[in-house]
Amino acid sequence: MQARQSRGPWLWPLALAIVGVLLLLDNFLLLGDFNPTLLWPLLLVIAGAQVLLQGDLLGTQAGKTFGVTRGSVEAAALEISAGEIDVNLRALRREGRLIAGQFAADSRPQMQVQDTQAFIRMNRAATPWISFADWEMGLANDLPWQIYVTTHLGQVVLDLSEIIVQDVVAGTGFGDIRLTSPYEALGTIQLRSTLGTLQVIVPQGYRARITVRKTTFFGVHADPARYAQVEPDIYLAEDADDDAPLVDIQLSGTFGDAYLA
Repeated sequence: MQARQSRGPWLWPLALAIVGVLLLLDNFLLLGDFNPTLLWPLLLVIAGAQVLLQGDLLGTQAGKTFGVTRGSVEAAALEISAGEIDVNLRALRREGRLIAGQFAADSRPQMQVQDTQAFIRMNRAATPWISFADWEMGLANDLPWQIYVTTHLGQVVLDLSEIIVQDVVAGTGFGDIRLTSPYEALGTIQLRSTLGTLQVIVPQGYRARITVRKTTFFGVHADPARYAQVEPDIYLAEDADDDAPLVDIQLSGTFGDAYLA
């Protein structure tokens, strides 16, 4: 695996240089009554800007690319525990790969293979704490996937429109989930957010039944041109192909809204 090239950590050297100059001037009594130690909150501002601009606290590596060949694998399970990291899943365009994308710097996913079944685990606790780069992955589109994703603060984007799905469970503590429905799912797709927005997109021609568990603080907004409400909590995607298989999607949350687009 090769690390992705990124810019050097220029914010930290600049901040340290400025603070150093001020301390030197203070030592030579050139600053009058000004106390340069009052500038320590500036370091918090610099740290926040560094994460926003570079993806990592130190800015040395925004992420690391990886790739796994498919081999004899005929089915796969992917378990992601991302903490505060954003997660983005999509279908792979390149054949011969099982999974490929970007993971945390100096880290790689854990993988086990039993017969023709692959088990892949990506755990935030196993990555450097100063690495905040997004996890972006492409999955092979010619075998069934079991997908489990959890985050505490991160956003989750699941473009499964070209992926064969066994079942999916995705949950966030404080964060949004955006799902593009697969054409076929052998099991159920379950999405939940404690505080955030759940957005579901069903491509034209796909058939999906969406069940929303509404509460006092969690509602649903459905595009009437795309969805028919057949029961108080159940919506069906309109204009589906006659031979399209039915995909069962279940949404729930505590605070927030579900949007069906």
